[in-house]
Amino acid sequence: MLRLLVLLSAVVTLAAPSVASGQKDAAGPKPDTYLCPNAAGTRAVDCFLNAVEHLYTMCRQVKSIEIIEFGYEKSEEGVNGAKSEYCVDKHKLSMTRPYQAALREATGSRSAVDGLRELHEQWQKALIALKWKPGESDQQYKERIAKPYEVFREQGTAVRVALETEAPKANLAAVPTEPKSRTSGVAKAKPATTPGTSKSPN
Repeated sequence: MLRLLVLLSAVVTLAAPSVASGQKDAAGPKPDTYLCPNAAGTRAVDCFLNAVEHLYTMCRQVKSIEIIEFGYEKSEEGVNGAKSEYCVDKHKLSMTRPYQAALREATGSRSAVDGLRELHEQWQKALIALKWKPGESDQQYKERIAKPYEVFREQGTAVRVALETEAPKANLAAVPTEPKSRTSGVAKAKPATTPGTSKSPN
């Protein structure tokens, strides 16, 4: 009975954001609202950085429900892990758009682009690592799947710093310099006098 109550509580927690979102927009939430609801800004990079944490959390919650329902040792047996596997596959695809948009936006900063690529790779590995490892205690498992958040935030901060420092320099270097005038530095010639027009002094 206790396990069932915990399971129902987790399901309600997961469903609440969707219900609230549906009340705000009967036609359905916009893609960026669903993928990055808590983005720090309006840039594509901001959306991607938030989506990394948000989508990881969604799949983490799905996995937690499976573990509550079946226990650690049986959470991967048969089709017991099907929902979390579907969550991972689904969000790997849904991340494609915000990831590509972030890369395009960060084109002016090589470090930012590299950081985005590294973060995307770390995010994919973290999703796969949501599975319980045989021999892990409850505490060990919970501590391990909580660590990626720290990595995500550190990498996100590095990307933002790179954008703020490198991108402006790249834009400045791309601004063409104003060409010098062909006549700059050339002394103006004195107007020529027409012969016979000058008056001789008295």
